[in-house]
Order: sequence, then C-alpha cells, then structure tokens
Amino acid sequence: MGQKYDLQHERVKHLDLTQYSQVESGTTVGETVNKMRAEHRNCALVTQKGKLVGIFTDRDVLHKVVSSPDAWNKPVDEVMTPNPFTVTEDDKAETALLEMNKRHFRNVPVLDSNGHVVGNLTHYALIKFYADQFPEALYNLPPNPNQISDSRVGG
Repeated sequence: MGQKYDLQHERVKHLDLTQYSQVESGTTVGETVNKMRAEHRNCALVTQKGKLVGIFTDRDVLHKVVSSPDAWNKPVDEVMTPNPFTVTEDDKAETALLEMNKRHFRNVPVLDSNGHVVGNLTHYALIKFYADQFPEALYNLPPNPNQISDSRVGG
C-alpha cells in the first residue's frame, strides 16, 4: 500500500481531531478568545445544546474584532461564521483534504451522524497522519529536494 492508498481509505475519525476549543452560543468574544488562548487553540466551535452553530477562528479575531474594540463584549455569535462547512467522522481523509484545499480552510468541524461535534480537522492533523505513517519518507526530505549546494557549508 502507498501514501495515496492510505489517504484515500483512511477515515477522518482516525485523525487527530482535538485541536479546537468549544464554547456555548452566547459566550462573549472576550471569553472565547481567552479560552482559545488558554487552550492554545486557533479556533472555537460554537455550539447550542451540543449542535454546531458556528466557528470562530483566529482569522475572525484579526478581521472582525481587532479593529472593533466594542466587539469584545458582544456574543461570539455576532462575529463567528454561522453554519460552517463540515465533514463527518466517516468521510474519507482524502475528500476532506481536497475540500480544505479548494475552500482554503485551515479548520473544518467534524460531526457524527447525529450532527454533534466530534472534533476539528486541521492541516496539522493530516501532516501528523503522514508523519506517523511514513516517518522515513517525510523526516529525511530536504526542504527543497532539488536544491544542491554549490559549496560546503560551514567550512
């Protein structure tokens, strides 16, 4: 089997989906950002009674909050992305990756068959999957495989 085969057949639920914070709808932007910082996360999934209603990311902070200081006391619902694109835990990792690339997303909420949050798929999770499956292939690659030094370094 190869890398392509593994990614085509691996399900999203087998990847690391832990990189997110979760807040309840109505939480203030300030509380949400503080929770994200404390947990070292770049995204918060906003839920209401266990169901996903939106996503709030570090990009939202930069584009919608930083220039509007009064936003810190508003509910996160006012600046989040409502009804975000999601994948299910049983979707193929390859399908999720293609959608992430096409839509330029760094975070994609993962839901179970009942619509409850299971986790958050990140590009880091996909890189970690490859690194765990093929450490020799990834860790031994030079930054630019075609790069050849003209002279000896350090000497």
